[in-house]
Amino acid sequence: PSAADDDDAEALRRRVEELELENALMREVVEVVKKDPGADLRRLSNREKTLLIDRLRPAYSLSSMTCLLAIAPSSYHYHHARLGVDKYAGLRAEVAGAFADSKGRYGYRRIKAVLKTGVSEKAVRRIMAEEGLVAHVPKRRRYSSYEGETTPAPANLVDRNFTAERPNEKWLTDISEIKARDGKVYLSPMIDCFDGKIVAYTAGFSPNAELANRMLEKAASTLPGNARPLVHSDRGC
Repeated sequence: PSAADDDDAEALRRRVEELELENALMREVVEVVKKDPGADLRRLSNREKTLLIDRLRPAYSLSSMTCLLAIAPSSYHYHHARLGVDKYAGLRAEVAGAFADSKGRYGYRRIKAVLKTGVSEKAVRRIMAEEGLVAHVPKRRRYSSYEGETTPAPANLVDRNFTAERPNEKWLTDISEIKARDGKVYLSPMIDCFDGKIVAYTAGFSPNAELANRMLEKAASTLPGNARPLVHSDRGC
């Protein structure tokens, strides 16, 4: 091959290496700097550029990375020295220990309260974010009066036919949970399938048998002497 061919091959090799370095830097932008993968590498701060360079050394040369990122070697060495000193190193260990003691339940406010440190909540929150310490928040379990077939179930005589030809033929009942300003309230109504009207109801702070029994007594007291309605419920506990 001629000298010109050798020059073209060398230029192509350098271009491939430059593209590989650029792709590696863009991947680290997401992992280290937490920025959009489409971010302009030259518009990053010198501190962010230093983080990227440290992440990729010694896989790539310092000169090629400083050239591509447009950061002076002196600026890189300045930020590299500053990043090497972590003034929160001791606090990081205390935060991790307190988080582990809480079994992963405490957020940054409670961690700060436990440690009784003079460091701001913002600093504790940043440390926890950097260390990947995320408090576990249990999902609220929705209320359900059904707890499985604890006793033999009676026959389902209604069979999802919730219509009636006359009053006091079919009644429906269930217990509903209602969120109120000062807590939760439970409503136990009796509904007539004929017209959807509420025959009777009770309300209380606990979904217990006493709540349902009082409602049944009130509903029964409204019946004429010859009425014997079919009462359908949800097999609640």
